[in-house]
Amino acid sequence: MIGILARVSTEEQARTGYSIDYQIREGIKKAGTSDIKKYIDDGYSGEFLERPGLTQLRKDVKEGLITKVICLDPDRLARKLMLQLIVTDELEKNGAELVFVSSEYAKTPEGQLFYSMRGAISEFEKAKINERMSSGRREKARKGKVVKNSFTYGYDYDKEKSEYVINEEEARVVQLIFELFTKPNQIAKGMNGIARYLTDNLIPTKRGAEVWHRNVVRQILMKEAYTGRMPQNKWDTEGMLGNKYRAPEDKVPMTLRPKEEWIYVDVPQIISHEKFEHAQKLIGESRRRHTKESLNQYLLSGLLRCTKCGNTMTGRKAKNWGKYVYEYTDKKNSVGAKEKGCGRKIACAKIDDLVWDTILNWLNNPDEIAAAVEETQVAYMDNEIERVEQDIEKTKAARKRVIKLFSSDLGIGEEEIREELRELSEREEALSKRLMELQSKQEDEQRFESSRNIMSETLEYYLDRNPDELTFDDKQTLIRMVAKEILVYEDEVKIIPF
Repeated sequence: MIGILARVSTEEQARTGYSIDYQIREGIKKAGTSDIKKYIDDGYSGEFLERPGLTQLRKDVKEGLITKVICLDPDRLARKLMLQLIVTDELEKNGAELVFVSSEYAKTPEGQLFYSMRGAISEFEKAKINERMSSGRREKARKGKVVKNSFTYGYDYDKEKSEYVINEEEARVVQLIFELFTKPNQIAKGMNGIARYLTDNLIPTKRGAEVWHRNVVRQILMKEAYTGRMPQNKWDTEGMLGNKYRAPEDKVPMTLRPKEEWIYVDVPQIISHEKFEHAQKLIGESRRRHTKESLNQYLLSGLLRCTKCGNTMTGRKAKNWGKYVYEYTDKKNSVGAKEKGCGRKIACAKIDDLVWDTILNWLNNPDEIAAAVEETQVAYMDNEIERVEQDIEKTKAARKRVIKLFSSDLGIGEEEIREELRELSEREEALSKRLMELQSKQEDEQRFESSRNIMSETLEYYLDRNPDELTFDDKQTLIRMVAKEILVYEDEVKIIPF
């Protein structure tokens, strides 16, 4: 029996007009009979062999059901020369004749050369189409146009003008999400709480779903477009088109382009720059701050850091001379902990009272808040830069020791040495990156303005409450509004404000 293979993608159908019906009709003419079997790949890319029509055809040829295959041209078989040659060789090995409507294919050196040239030209043409489309999108972005509708919550897409316009109803929800996340409230706590609140109040998502998820709230909080600047050409998606045809391990991942390649387009502003930056800081700290609820309450949970070893300090109930005490410690007992800690510990009551008294003093003396913030920010930045520089020097010294051990021929395994060097190199790279970030932030004046705004909001929240009736949750909320981190030294404690 004769099999007719037809394939078209939406892009190619619009460009060439070779519809599925046209290809089948021309194939029947070439066959000279209507006693044929159709193998159709409608909307499938020719870059891949894993297509339902082609897969079934190959199976039927192998089983001897099809002895002749007709295709409009080599492009319909596959878009890449290598794939065309694989299928052609497979068909011939199984005794099936391959016939093209648009050209004659002869199994001669000249015929195979011509066939290969056609395939190479086809592959080149596909690459040029992709390049033209990418260049067109980049040029459109450079002209200040929104390249495509990415269904960003808070906006509608004007296709004719290629721009975003504010969706008033959704924009109010975006503003609510940022308010709930950045300010203390009795409505919702954290991203999970916000998602639950939106779901309970029957507010639909952009796609009309009834249930909000934490990740959707997180995506909104991290969407820079709400500040009025939308980054485009941000993600490299080359090769991802065929992921639906690939095995999971062969899928091409989406990668982030270097920031200098991003193209920013102006869109209507929904959130202020200060509020957005505040949200980003809170997101960066959220993993530490919103730790898993424990049996006991710890006022400074997720905020303390030991200055000696760099570990965070967590609350625990410990036994001391037959009595239970509550303390914060930097010791990490989990199996996967990279740094076990130096063993520093401090009584909860001692540091809790000290930190709370400091915060209370700031709140009762508003004029001193801005000065305290600015002074502490500068000191913190200087100390942190110094600490990271020292860690880099220690890492370099450790690498030299490992190399010296390797050259001393003490019987240490080569693989073990290589692994140690790899880990030290990665650590040095991470520390160098952290140092660059700190040095750039050292000159960033915006952080002071952001800190003053946070202090103002904290003061407003505090003044709305009776100081004598503040609960544990009220105190913890106020501390977390003010303190980005609390550094524990040998004989002092330093609060680092936002």
